[in-house]
Amino acid sequence: MDVPRLAAPVTGAATRFLAGAGLLLRGLGLYVRSPGLMLLGVVPALISGVLFVAAFATLLYFVDDLAALVTPFADDWSGAWRGLVRVIAGLAIAGLAGLLGVLTFTAVTLAVGDPFYEKISERVEDRLGGTPGAVEVPFWASVRRSIIDSLRLLAVSVLVGVPLFVAGFIPVVGQTVVPVLGAAVGGWFLALELVGAAFYRRGMGLPERRSLLRADRPTTLGFGVAVFVCFLIPLGAVLVMPAAVAGATLLARRSLGQSVE
Repeated sequence: MDVPRLAAPVTGAATRFLAGAGLLLRGLGLYVRSPGLMLLGVVPALISGVLFVAAFATLLYFVDDLAALVTPFADDWSGAWRGLVRVIAGLAIAGLAGLLGVLTFTAVTLAVGDPFYEKISERVEDRLGGTPGAVEVPFWASVRRSIIDSLRLLAVSVLVGVPLFVAGFIPVVGQTVVPVLGAAVGGWFLALELVGAAFYRRGMGLPERRSLLRADRPTTLGFGVAVFVCFLIPLGAVLVMPAAVAGATLLARRSLGQSVE
């Protein structure tokens, strides 16, 4: 379908970035007003969270072995230089795992909790006057399309994540600039995943939502980076996930020029 081209707001990029982050806070406010949905929204995230925390803890346990595996060229170096290179490699591995883990967690949780998060998104839209242009989407068709789009986003994120992983070996830059770029990349893909329910409700898929969110990239990044940072906090992903869905609904409506008040 044709995607409406909306002019980007005239306010500064920093202001729009902060406004995007504010959408997560507003989503949290909307979400906590529905205690019944709060419990249902946490359950899928809790299930996924336990699995992903266990997987990440396992990776950290073996991170020294993995760092040695990817730096065979340092085997004959002096102890100090070999140790430094492998510490940097370990940080790069952990960073890449964190980026992909957050995105994978979101995709799995959205798939597992699709009925719950769809209900949260609908409740937010109802509070704001309903869903203009809503279409009826069969449940299994929605789940199938959500999984396919999530896999596509993950594939692209891997392609982006690998160069970031390599850049993580660069002293100083790898420990300062690369994490910021990783948060921006992760935030962008998180936003694309989280707005899926609101766009599917309007019969719009991944290409349409990518085009619309790109029209106001600072706002999208502000929301996505805020969610990404919250997801890195222990238990943050479990507790924030439902609020992120609510905030993403606001982001989708804003990108479509619909009321968020």
